[in-house]
Formats: sequence, structure tokens, C-alpha cells
Amino acid sequence: SGYARPGPGSARPDTKAGLSGALAGAKPGASRPMTALGRLVRLGTASMVQEAGGPFINADRLDLRKYAQRPALSRALFDYILYVDHNPKKALELASQATAVAKYNDWWWKERLGKCYYMLGLYREAEKQFASSIKTQPMAATYLELANVSLRLDQPKNALLLYAQGADRFPADTTLQLGAARVHEALGDLPLAVAQYKRVLAMDPSNVEAIACIAAHHFYSDQPELALRFYRRLLQMGVHNTEIWTNLGLCCFYASQYDMTLSCLERALALASDDAMADVWYNIGQVAIGIGDLGLAYQAFKIAVSVDANHADSYANLGVLELRKGHIDAARSNFQTVQLLAPQMFEAFYNGALLAYKLGEFQEAYDLAQKALTAFPEHADSLELLSQLNQHFSLI
Repeated sequence: SGYARPGPGSARPDTKAGLSGALAGAKPGASRPMTALGRLVRLGTASMVQEAGGPFINADRLDLRKYAQRPALSRALFDYILYVDHNPKKALELASQATAVAKYNDWWWKERLGKCYYMLGLYREAEKQFASSIKTQPMAATYLELANVSLRLDQPKNALLLYAQGADRFPADTTLQLGAARVHEALGDLPLAVAQYKRVLAMDPSNVEAIACIAAHHFYSDQPELALRFYRRLLQMGVHNTEIWTNLGLCCFYASQYDMTLSCLERALALASDDAMADVWYNIGQVAIGIGDLGLAYQAFKIAVSVDANHADSYANLGVLELRKGHIDAARSNFQTVQLLAPQMFEAFYNGALLAYKLGEFQEAYDLAQKALTAFPEHADSLELLSQLNQHFSLI
């Protein structure tokens, strides 16, 4: 009949959705929207319209004092500026305006102020804001942030005190217990760290970090069988990555389950990225040395340094294997590479000193032995070699 019935599918082809479409108007070239407020709406919203090829919201064009008056919108806008736009200075400006509007009684804005100061490196100001937020309304997340500030200020004891205070207020929150365990572990206090991880597991039996840390503790405490049980638990929980399979292979090896060792390491290789590939081949080389297959060990270390040219541990082991083959120059070159890549590793300095001593280069041996003792002052073999060199020099 030629009559177009009105309906949901009969929208005009020139209609544009979104905020920019609302501002465009009905007539070509018109910018005034079809609203009762007229141009006031356009002026109030134009700063938030997305430009073609530009950011979703241009924070530099916003009148933050106006948005700070609207609590819900200001919080959403703050999170966008801080977490999406990554502009802590502008977020700090908005948080300051909103805190003043809230008459300095809103814990949420105080916590966000502290977060902005933290991201800007103003740790003392962040500490004040987090402490004020906790005074207004104690929250577990704020305790975590305040403890992070203490760690940044190199105050681990204060961080532990904050974790303890937070755990007293929120006894069911495992993140505070985990934070305290990490600090104990970083300080070298492993018994307290393991005790904290066990408390976490008592509250949350599926906590991956606690299970993995307790497994590593048992492994380095010469209890690979117990570590194997924890790593198997992680597999049952669905954690499948290179590190888990590598640790499983090493636990099987040291628990004398040789039939499972290489299969686990093969699974680790299949899952390994370029960053972890060198470590997996290094561990395969260690297992090969343990079973006496020096050929496989040599090939594994060679592959490790081909994947990662800065893998110092593989160079150190390659140097020892080259020395066993009688390749003096290659061994010395590998030891020197380790000394440059990892000056904290005393083994390369000691091996280089011992090689120089056997070659009759006593001054070089003396210098390398001194560097080995600088890295590890209590190394008995380096002390013995240094005493022999001192006796030799006294006879000259």
C-alpha cells in the first residue's frame, strides 16, 4: 500500500546512538539536542564525549569540582582515571575535591587519596591518608595498603605489626595472614613463615600460594616426599604450569622415583614459554648429572644457554663439564662469563681460582679467591685455598 507502519525496526537511518548522537540534533548541521534544557545539557556533557581516535574520557577537559558533588559518578570516574587512564595526578585532584565535599569523613576517599600518593611515590603522605582511613573505618584492604607503604619505607617490623592488627580485626581474612607470611619469608624467618602459611590453609584449604610455599619448604628441608604430596594437591586443583611440573620432576628425582622424573620434565618443557625454557633445561641437566649421564647434562646446559644467553647457572655447570673434558680455555671462558653475569655467585670465582692455582697463576688465583670470600665469607674451600696461597707467597 506504500504505507510504512511505525515500529521498532523503522528507526531513521541517520539516527546515531550514544551520547554524541544525542548531541547531534535532528537537522543536518544542528548541534542543539532535542531536550527541554537545551544548550545547558550540551555544555554539561560535551567534555565526556569520546572523540574519534581519542580516549574514552578526556580527563584533562573535565571540571572535577562539578563531578565531585555527585558521589556515585565521582567514584566511577575516579576508578576510570586511575585504573584505565593511569593518571594518578588527575585522580588525586578529583579525590581531594571529593574528600572536601564529604567533609573529610569518607574513608573510601581517604583510602583512594593514599593510593594516589603511593603511586606518585609520596609514601609519607600515603601513610597519613591510609591511617586516617583506618581511623574512620577499619578495612582489611586499607591495612594491606598501609603495610605495603611500610615495606616500601623498609620497615618490615612495622608491616608485620600492621598485618597483626588487621588480622585481629578481620580474623577470617587470609590476605593479611599471607602478607605476614611473605614478610617473614623475606626476612629469612622460615619457621614463622611456614606457621603463617599453615594458618592460611586452616582457613582456606585451597589457597595455592600457601600450598606451594609449604611444598617448597619441605623440598629444601630434605623432605621431597612431603613436597610431592603438596604439588600433587595443586595438580588436583587444576594448577597446570611449567613450574609445577618442574618441581614435581625434581621431587620425584630426589624421592628416588626416577621413572616419573623425566616424564614430568617433558610435560614442563611442553608447557614452557621462552622465559622459563632455560630453567627447565637447567634442571634436566642437574637430573642428568645426578644419574651420571654427563653427555645429556652437557647437551641440556648447552640448550639452556642457547635459549637464554644470560643463564649464569648453566654457564657455571658447563665450565665444570668442560674442565672434566680437559678443555681448559672453554672452562675458563665459562667461569669468566658467570663472574660477569652473576657476581654474587661464589662458585664461579672459586672454580676459577682453583683452575688458576693448578695452572700456576697464583696472583689470579689469589684475586679470585678474595672475590669468592666477598660473596660468601664462610666458604671453607676458598678459605683453605687462600691460606695455601698465603703460605706460598710467604716462601717467595
